[in-house]
Amino acid sequence: MVLTWLDYVVICGYLAGITVFGSYFARFQKTTRDYFLSGHSVPWWAICFTIVATETSTLTFISVPATAYAGDFTFLQLVIGYIIGRLIISALFIPAYFRGDLMTSYELLQRRFGPRVKNLSAAIFLMTRALADGIRLFATALVISVVTNVPVWAAVTIIGGAMIVYTVRGGASAVIWTDVIQLFVYIAGAAVVFVSLLTLIPGGWAEVARTGLAEGKFRMFNLSTLLSEPYTLWAGVIGGVALTLSTHGTDQFLVQRLLAARSSKEAARGLILSGFLVFAQFVLFLVIGVMLFTYYRHVPLPREVGRNDELLPTFIVTALSHGAAGFIVAAIVAAALSPSLNAMAATTVNDFYVKYVRPDADEATLMRVSKTATVVWGVVQIVVALGAQGMQRSVLDAGLAVLSYASGSVLGAFLIGTLIPSIDESATFIGMLAGLAVMTIVWGWTAIAFTWFVFIGAFTTVIVAWLTSRARPLAGATRPV
Repeated sequence: MVLTWLDYVVICGYLAGITVFGSYFARFQKTTRDYFLSGHSVPWWAICFTIVATETSTLTFISVPATAYAGDFTFLQLVIGYIIGRLIISALFIPAYFRGDLMTSYELLQRRFGPRVKNLSAAIFLMTRALADGIRLFATALVISVVTNVPVWAAVTIIGGAMIVYTVRGGASAVIWTDVIQLFVYIAGAAVVFVSLLTLIPGGWAEVARTGLAEGKFRMFNLSTLLSEPYTLWAGVIGGVALTLSTHGTDQFLVQRLLAARSSKEAARGLILSGFLVFAQFVLFLVIGVMLFTYYRHVPLPREVGRNDELLPTFIVTALSHGAAGFIVAAIVAAALSPSLNAMAATTVNDFYVKYVRPDADEATLMRVSKTATVVWGVVQIVVALGAQGMQRSVLDAGLAVLSYASGSVLGAFLIGTLIPSIDESATFIGMLAGLAVMTIVWGWTAIAFTWFVFIGAFTTVIVAWLTSRARPLAGATRPV
């Protein structure tokens, strides 16, 4: 089957509609505080939904089912760590963020240490986020290409262009409130896939359960101690906690959502609830993976499937009815359209432009620069997506690995700033450099799984900073933030 005009109407209509909806919020963007933080007006339930939508991308939609298709449910061990990490963030980081009038998470490091630690952390965020979200954009384009035969480069350009337009116009409000809508769209899309598979598999759910149990697909816990295995109980809990502390507690992409809440209590409530919703969501996508495995035991696997990431898109285009296929593709696009561009622009403007280029810039200038920065980072992500076409590994693992590579050093700095007042800026900066050096070795010359990356980077940063501070007289102890 190929997509028909009805499918294309659904896809294009959704893309146009969400762009118009996001652009609607342009009327409310009078200052950079409105543009980046929505005037601290977002309720806790919207914080919850935008976090879930932000954390869920096309990588989730196509790669998590592929993980269960090729393996089992051990990915959920990582999600257990996600929930524990959220509880720690709510107790440790969120109160500190709401004690000051902050625009970015890295301003907390400026207050505690000074410019060097803050600048390095902000630069790491910009580089890793550009790479990771470029990969996410590529994953979306890959799906569009499989189901429509549109070249990947064209799909990247179209999706990336829509993302830039509504983010530039609507700012953080556009991102957050379109996230709320898109969460329900892609969950509905997953539900359509679930029901369709259940209908098409001979024997229905009984056959899925029988096959899954016989093949060990429902195994959730792996007690292996091998550091090379990404989804073990130890890597899942320890690595999942560290990864969540980094992505949700220090990374501006998600911290910006928390800062947009009405209060610290509402931010914490939305964050914690999002963990349980994410767990349920991943269960759904993993079950879909087992259902795909069962389905393709009864139906020949199309020869054009070259990688597991293409399984779900191939099923959509070959097995679903017209209209339904278009809706699923729209849902996959929805999962991709939670852009980091506004958060990257906030960091560029507040942590670099205002500090070093135009400290006296007025609001009109700041708004113009903010929108320009949004466009520039959008173009960068498009370029990264185009360059990712030669990537052979799972896009899920690649996206998480890129985020994890340097994030540990940033997390280490936040942990020092919050918990160890005796360590100063110089020692922390040295610790961060050591963390990056160790992670370069781990990445390039070891078989250690990506799930350990953030923990190793943060642990190295804290230990080296502590040893450095003990080996020389302090330049002056500071208070924790």
